[in-house]
Amino acid sequence: MKTILIVDDEPRTRLGIQKTLVAWSAGRHRIESAASGVEALEWLKANTIHIIITDVRMPEIDGLQMLEMLAMRGQLPVVIVISGYAEFEYAKKSLQLGAFEYLLKPLDKSILIDAVQKALKLDSSRERLDAMEKLVDPKLLEAGRDEARYGTVIKEAISYVNNHLQETISMKQVAELMHMNASYFSVLFKEQTGVTFSDYLTRRRLQRAKELLVTTRMPIWEIAEKVGYQTAKYFIKVFKDNEGVSPSQYRHQVMDTEQSIQ
Repeated sequence: MKTILIVDDEPRTRLGIQKTLVAWSAGRHRIESAASGVEALEWLKANTIHIIITDVRMPEIDGLQMLEMLAMRGQLPVVIVISGYAEFEYAKKSLQLGAFEYLLKPLDKSILIDAVQKALKLDSSRERLDAMEKLVDPKLLEAGRDEARYGTVIKEAISYVNNHLQETISMKQVAELMHMNASYFSVLFKEQTGVTFSDYLTRRRLQRAKELLVTTRMPIWEIAEKVGYQTAKYFIKVFKDNEGVSPSQYRHQVMDTEQSIQ
């Protein structure tokens, strides 16, 4: 359930927006309201919102000042700004602060609902990006960016690892395939990729495991086998040591985010 916060010091406008959105939402979303920027900021200390609909002209702290404060807190949701003043500077400033939409009073109900629906889609796309970012190992991403500069041997070694994750792989085995001394291969791999061979192999296996956890309903024991671990118990230990949660917990966390996007 997404939360929408309406901030307006005019009771008639505030209650009118709330009544319209409650009827439209039909219980699908939580619709809250605040009578001032001060009240909204206080409420937001203990609550999370997805969409904020705010007037720009309010006493004490106006809507634009409130958005500036939320941005400083790193809390800025998708914002719809409303105003009775058709002034370009208000619209310009609100857009600079990250507002998604600027609506003029008196509000047309259909335009308001359309703006809220679009804002919810934008919020969902943000959540999807956040979820996908959780799948990416920053070390692998960094290594991938530099891959064009790797020597032929390291490129071939990485290609072999990526294509044989399901199998038992050792550094000695890969070094021999590359016709190299294992010690020299180890130094060369770390020098070019920035990580040890063992670390790269573990990260690559866990990266693939995370992809399978999110994109399939495959059981944990089967995923363990698919990424080269002989026992689910050891796979779970390695996963938890590196990710801070078990594979099942990871799947639950990310799939929850994905379900809220549909």
